[in-house]
Amino acid sequence: MAGETSGYVGNVPQHYDQNLGPLLFSDYAADLAPRIATLNPRRVLETAAGTGIVTRALRDALPANANLTATDLNAPMLDIAATKFRPSEAVEFRTADATALPFADASFDAIVCQFGVMFFPDKDKSYREAFRVLATGGHYVFSIWDSHRHNPIGRIAHEVIGGFFPADPPQFQSVPFAYRFEPIKESLIDAGFASISATILRSQKKVADFAMLARGLVYGSPIIDQLQQRGGVDAERIVDAIVRNYRDAFGDEPAIIPRQAIVFSANKPIRERLRGVVDRT
Repeated sequence: MAGETSGYVGNVPQHYDQNLGPLLFSDYAADLAPRIATLNPRRVLETAAGTGIVTRALRDALPANANLTATDLNAPMLDIAATKFRPSEAVEFRTADATALPFADASFDAIVCQFGVMFFPDKDKSYREAFRVLATGGHYVFSIWDSHRHNPIGRIAHEVIGGFFPADPPQFQSVPFAYRFEPIKESLIDAGFASISATILRSQKKVADFAMLARGLVYGSPIIDQLQQRGGVDAERIVDAIVRNYRDAFGDEPAIIPRQAIVFSANKPIRERLRGVVDRT
């Protein structure tokens, strides 16, 4: 998973965790972890674990005797994740590529991934890898952001940043919001998964400080590298412009912003390759 979407190094992990974590990811982690816990898995794998926001929620939700392995392509992200756990807590951190998992077949009862699948360069391969390392009857649960239409904070940031570089607009803020339901369903079926379902999660988030959010989007993602590569514009000017546009769209802080995500669930069938019925809720 090399390239512009994998540059979570330097100070990026800190900005990601401190600025984006509370505003974009924590609430969804609190929803995702119980979904896994109700499956009663003994061995759980998290891919694209980042700074451990979901990992922390999973460890709190799972029984103490459940084994949890958290992986991410970027070791600096996992370094921050590890600080959220006591040595006695059963969490293993490993640097790993979700499209080439370093685990034996049937190693896990459940796999979870929050807002990571969209960035995998070979998504079909990532689904095949998830299927391979799942035990028969195992579950794969992952979430993605819905489109810009339903997530205006991403759309506005993308448009503002692009306005500074009309000849070569950075594309990072388009990536998380461009993955569609139909190709996901087809890829999961082709990988062998069954009982595929998708649940739309709509929410309203109170934001007390747009600058915190804008700074997280710019400095807490590979966008900062994309801006520096293009040059000519100070990143703080872009942060200020995003804040102004957020206030135009949502009013002064504290403001309520809409968010929308989709949670997918799929099973590795017990019987020979069953084609699952897709249920959108």
